[in-house]
Amino acid sequence: MIIASVSDYREAARKKLPRFLFDYIDGGAFDEHTLKANTADLAKITLRQRILRTAGPLHLETELLGQKMAMPIILSPVGLTGMYARRGEIQVAKAAEKKEIPFALSTVSVCSLEEVSASCPHRAWFQLYVLKDRGFMQAMLERAKACGVTHLVFTVDMSTPSARYRDAHSGMSGPFSRGRRFFQAMLKPSWAYQVGIMGRPHELGNISAYLKKPIGLNHYIGWLNNNFDPAITWKDLEWIRHAWNGRLLIKGILDPEDAKDAQSFGADGVIVSNHGGRQLDGVLSTAKALPRIVDKISSDLTILVDSGVRSGLDVVRMLALGAKAVLLGRATAYALAARGQAGVEHMIDLIQNEMRIAMTLMGVTSSTEINRTHIYTLPSNEN
Repeated sequence: MIIASVSDYREAARKKLPRFLFDYIDGGAFDEHTLKANTADLAKITLRQRILRTAGPLHLETELLGQKMAMPIILSPVGLTGMYARRGEIQVAKAAEKKEIPFALSTVSVCSLEEVSASCPHRAWFQLYVLKDRGFMQAMLERAKACGVTHLVFTVDMSTPSARYRDAHSGMSGPFSRGRRFFQAMLKPSWAYQVGIMGRPHELGNISAYLKKPIGLNHYIGWLNNNFDPAITWKDLEWIRHAWNGRLLIKGILDPEDAKDAQSFGADGVIVSNHGGRQLDGVLSTAKALPRIVDKISSDLTILVDSGVRSGLDVVRMLALGAKAVLLGRATAYALAARGQAGVEHMIDLIQNEMRIAMTLMGVTSSTEINRTHIYTLPSNEN
């Protein structure tokens, strides 16, 4: 099929992946109201077109927390990326390195931090969950330092796994899930060979290395359920700020008061996120939450955003709402599943070209100049 957009990559991924994997990356929590609102609310942001104003070349380059980037996007941490293509995290890391943008590796990746950082020595970030096993968290921080990681993304909105109906229906979780996944894999022979057979081992690389035993997909949901900690507070996490001397970003912020707490905690930045609509259904979309946080937080805290971004236009919209950069999760996973590293590189090129078109028609020469004067109205928070 001809691929001209992230939406095209989504359809290509749907055709290629077993249902349990496609629904896992494509779905959200409960009835998926927030999942849908993320894209719908962002699409409602009205850009200002200005004519005969652009003079000189366009610049998408930016600098974020001491790191220079070719454009204001980061490839977001996505669990089980190595199940979407053979050794998928490594392919994404190589694409990020080539395109000169960061890639944040998930705690629950298939490929280990050591494998990925070897492929992305200058661009690798690491994402860490709040977990009951403090020994694991400490070990991962030490491993990240040893791998040269400079930016830690600390995800705080997964204190408990959510209800994801699609996962139960597809076989990612629920009764007879192992047999259902095997049957679905057999219906996708290309994936079954390239990833199911040639992409082994199918383990949670970071966790297996720590526990010194294989932790595979069949243990994935159980491990998550047993290790997330709903009782944890900011005070319980103070040791993180002292143990980590690199840049620290708190991911999962939707409320201005929580952003202030993150700033008091010592974070260098926050990521406005509702986990892609995969946690608490019915909360604000990030397009609605972002400007409220930007308005209440001092400028010395770097604000990033994710969720709902499907095009270069969406990146421009988020920058206009106040974000310094945008994380791409689903877009990366769709492209990886469809065409591997080449797909991720092409997806980045599509985003970049769409940003250039938007900036030209808006009369903007640099992505760092995009602000609220380039949109007409903020999204309403009344619905």
